[in-house]
Amino acid sequence: MTSILNPDIPAGAYDVFLPGALPRARAQRPWTPADGPLPALYLSHGAPPLFDDGPWIGELFAWAQSLPKPRSILIVSAHWEAAPLALSAPAAGTPLVYDFGGFHPRYYAMTYDTPDAGALARRVAAMMPDGEPVHQHPSRGLDHGAWVPLMAMYPLGDIPVLQLSMPTHDPGRLLELGARLAPLREEGVLVIGSGFMTHGLPFVTPEMLHRGVVPAWSSDFDAWAADALARGDVGELAAFRTRAPGMPYAHPTVDHYIPLFVTLGASGQAERPVTTVIDGYMIGFSKRSFQTVA
Repeated sequence: MTSILNPDIPAGAYDVFLPGALPRARAQRPWTPADGPLPALYLSHGAPPLFDDGPWIGELFAWAQSLPKPRSILIVSAHWEAAPLALSAPAAGTPLVYDFGGFHPRYYAMTYDTPDAGALARRVAAMMPDGEPVHQHPSRGLDHGAWVPLMAMYPLGDIPVLQLSMPTHDPGRLLELGARLAPLREEGVLVIGSGFMTHGLPFVTPEMLHRGVVPAWSSDFDAWAADALARGDVGELAAFRTRAPGMPYAHPTVDHYIPLFVTLGASGQAERPVTTVIDGYMIGFSKRSFQTVA
């Protein structure tokens, strides 16, 4: 029996996806100022198993196709926590960080050679206050919270991509960081917070792995988050440690949840309800992903 965790052909679903996706990606209409600001996105990014999940790949690609093609992408990932603020290496062909273990060698050979993002790096650095300088990392590449979902969304790899580190776990400060980034959306930059709506790795069971069982701690947390997002209740979302059902199992560490505050801040209207684009579960984890309303 094969599954996304034990495929006959590693990344085989991605291989099947590419021939049909590439012509559509080449035909995608580029963003223009007449389109107005792009939405900000929060996405559940998966890991190498995403490349073996054809429906999920298709959902991410369809999401990207529903938007004008951005001029560049700025992404804050759960997998880069660093203060003071830092930016990934902006040169063309930025290397990838294979920050996962135990998978087939093919996943460590995948590439995503994006164009130079130097202009975006200078723009982001200039947006930060004088008391909060931004470190330009000379060699840090794109981690899997960036390149895995982007290979599904923008398989041509022809959009400049830059990562910004996540400098704090404080929701209020992340909302403020996102708010500073909000003007980028009016310039055709797609701002993304990349995490996973539930991410209880220490509590994965064989039933979750092999039978797709969704534990109550995951479904209850997801339902709570969906309700708060639909109401624009930022205060409730920020109080997740004490208010959300399923804690701390849904997020034994908070890194995969809190990028959504960068997304909400970048919307310019953090208390406005969002639009869920992807839901459902993978290995019992909620894939809930959303975009802000422009």
